[in-house]
Amino acid sequence: MAPTCLQPLLRYRSFAILFLTPLLLLPLPLVVPAKEARCAYIMIIMAVYWCTEVIPLSVTSLMPVVFFPLLGVQTSKKVCLQYLNSTNMLFFGGLIVAISFEQWNLHKRIALRVLLILGVKPALLMLGFMLVTAFLSMWISNTATTAMMVPIVQAVLDELDITEHELTTVEPATGQTNTAIELEEKSKSGSTAVSAVSNEQVTDDPKSSEETKRRKSICKGMTLCVCYAASIGGTATLTGTGPNVVLKGQMNQLYPDSNDIVDFASWFAFSFPNMVLMLTLAWLWLQCSFMGLNIKKNWGCGTQKTDKEKAAYSVLKAEMKKLGPMSYAEINVLLLFILLVLLWFSRNPGFIKGWASILFKGGEKYITDSVPAMFVALLLFVLPAHKPKCIGWNTSTSDSEETEEDKKKQFFSPPLLEWNVVQRKMPWNIVLLLGGGFALADASANSGLSAWMGRQMTPLGSIPPWAIASVISFITAVCTECTSNVATATLFLPVFSSLAESIRIHPLYVMLPGTLSASFAFMLPVATPPNAIVFSYGHIRVLDMVKSGLVLNIIGVCCVSLAINTWGRPMFQLDTFPAWANSTRNQ
Repeated sequence: MAPTCLQPLLRYRSFAILFLTPLLLLPLPLVVPAKEARCAYIMIIMAVYWCTEVIPLSVTSLMPVVFFPLLGVQTSKKVCLQYLNSTNMLFFGGLIVAISFEQWNLHKRIALRVLLILGVKPALLMLGFMLVTAFLSMWISNTATTAMMVPIVQAVLDELDITEHELTTVEPATGQTNTAIELEEKSKSGSTAVSAVSNEQVTDDPKSSEETKRRKSICKGMTLCVCYAASIGGTATLTGTGPNVVLKGQMNQLYPDSNDIVDFASWFAFSFPNMVLMLTLAWLWLQCSFMGLNIKKNWGCGTQKTDKEKAAYSVLKAEMKKLGPMSYAEINVLLLFILLVLLWFSRNPGFIKGWASILFKGGEKYITDSVPAMFVALLLFVLPAHKPKCIGWNTSTSDSEETEEDKKKQFFSPPLLEWNVVQRKMPWNIVLLLGGGFALADASANSGLSAWMGRQMTPLGSIPPWAIASVISFITAVCTECTSNVATATLFLPVFSSLAESIRIHPLYVMLPGTLSASFAFMLPVATPPNAIVFSYGHIRVLDMVKSGLVLNIIGVCCVSLAINTWGRPMFQLDTFPAWANSTRNQ
């Protein structure tokens, strides 16, 4: 509770931040009558609003449309173009494909299949949860992945607890049947209650008490691994999470002559090994923290399945059985997804000519990653969800034999995806947030603010580049704990770009670590939606997340520093200062 004297201030906190921030900063554009100062005025106000969330993030993102033209920073036409540029269309197309995954439960089928293959030994079960979550979050949103995976984890844990309780009762547990628990996302309170009841049944036996404590610890590890894997997995692909898209967009804005150096293939080649390394270390850390180092017990080396493990396996098998065989729609969505990935990778591989330049004249100039994304998105609205049936063309059936229902059936069934589904599930706030960030970056470059910031950071040139990259990674990882990861990347990347130019190092040397670290929100429930979803199930405390997340932040910073200084150097030629970075700023 806050002191009594502070309660009135807290009551008016949002009002004070909303109206006092512009008033207190007003001397900046008045005293310094330059375009850079006016741009900085709006940028600082937006930074404060984004960090405090006094108004929704997406609403703050619309401020450049109003205030940049009014203050003479940039024309309205140029500002508005940033809100649906090529990068935002790439993100939009990727999200439509992700929504089709969710619509037909393809993500759930993939998750259950992998878990059944890996098995239900504690360590392998955690590895299975993390692998599935990381893979899915590469292609669909981290929030949707976590919301789908946590109920599966909850059902497995509940079945383990129920079986453990039945094995410890006086009556023998032989002949019992395990009922599969429904995995509905809205059943959080019920499943949490089951777990709480079973956890409270502690006997006076010290061995039983120790086993209960171990079960609770495993439960914490199993739930935490999902949100952490979602954040780590999203870093592997260009469309996996917001900060990656912000980097792509700002590179296009700040360095239009960079020849599309950051595309889907180059990003994947750099980030995927880093993701695998981080995921492996995170798995080992969570295993040591919550399961201990008993390899025989955790891995099940030389042991048979226990009743608890059989019960958990039966839950996964029952849920897989509910899905039934793959439907025509699921097969189509899967094939379109594979087509999209192949088109992304083969558009401009770098070592050979891609399909863009082979099939289309000047394709390498006109075609970007947004083209295949929108092409596959369009196909989702065209291809049917069920096999076409030529009922009306069957000459062997007389008109009298056709039912009224058959006559009404269309040759083409409804498509794989309908617009009302996209409209309901599309995170429009992120689309606007990205657009606002691109407008800020463009205005910062064209107003001269970026060049001014670069001149102020020239003294940092005496520090080794690897140290600057490591410090940037650490600062970004700390800031993203209390601010949206997209907002963090949007605010920091133009500054990092100016820093790189002022000390004449490759812009990606500092922008890549900043981008990846913006996704390292591991310590607080409010840091990112996946953390909040896991925390809402009631298995973990804030302290549990802080202790585990702190080590994961350190692991993340170390992994990024390793990546940027090893395979990142030859991949992006980070040891040289590129000509396109030197020539575009003052145009």
